[in-house]
Amino acid sequence: MRFLNPRTDFAFKKIFGSEESQDILLSFLNAILDLKFPHRLEAVEIIDPYLAPKILGMKDTYVDVKARDEQGRSFIIEMQVLNVEGFEKRVLYNACKSYSGQLDQGERYHLLTDVIAVTITDFVMFKERSGLVHHFKLRAEDGGLYADDLQLVFAELPKFCKDEHELTSVLDQWFYFLKHAGDLRVVPQALESEPAVRHALSIANRAGLTPEELDAQERREMFIQDQRGVLTKALSQGREEGRQEASIRIARQLLPLMDDAGIAAATGLVIDVIRQLRG
Repeated sequence: MRFLNPRTDFAFKKIFGSEESQDILLSFLNAILDLKFPHRLEAVEIIDPYLAPKILGMKDTYVDVKARDEQGRSFIIEMQVLNVEGFEKRVLYNACKSYSGQLDQGERYHLLTDVIAVTITDFVMFKERSGLVHHFKLRAEDGGLYADDLQLVFAELPKFCKDEHELTSVLDQWFYFLKHAGDLRVVPQALESEPAVRHALSIANRAGLTPEELDAQERREMFIQDQRGVLTKALSQGREEGRQEASIRIARQLLPLMDDAGIAAATGLVIDVIRQLRG
């Protein structure tokens, strides 16, 4: 038995955004938002449900699932697999757009309902914060709450380090599912207690996918790996360029003091570069 990696856009949308995924989305939202009775969500309507052909051609680094509860509150649930430039601003922009987009021209502001944007990242966003889940609302400088109409919630998967036997909550089960489902060969007993997680695993089971869906998943996994390779190479080149610039600065200081061979030994620069510096 093999399962999809839910951290890819195709699989995430299929698992959390299919027409039959209401129970999955309810369980996940109640867990990550820590909603207790009587404030727990009882029903959600998934907007723009998963469609395989629509996902197949995607060339982006994220996908979101949009839903609305019985009170009219909007939810945006997103999986961000790559730490690309400007993604934090895009999260805020999408949330604000969803909030302001509720009204047509001339409608009154009191009709606006809450928007909650939940973003799961496959990288660490807040190195200075020890928690795994972070909640943000509009607050004054002294910490007083201005409004909770707009909420941003971030969960950093790399910070979740619990083993199967350490799972103690439904939220633990969801994070374990998101982080490890793609590596599983059997359903762990620790994930059996939450029906919605079991349902998510059944949707993620590769045996139930069409050839087109399997191809879409493989293409997305290859695309993400390629993009990670590009980012890694760019970082490596940046570090190498930084070292080169530092070596040249040191060499310039040594020019009046040492011969070319001595400078080369001290800085790692080749003789030809040192000769060019001497002009």
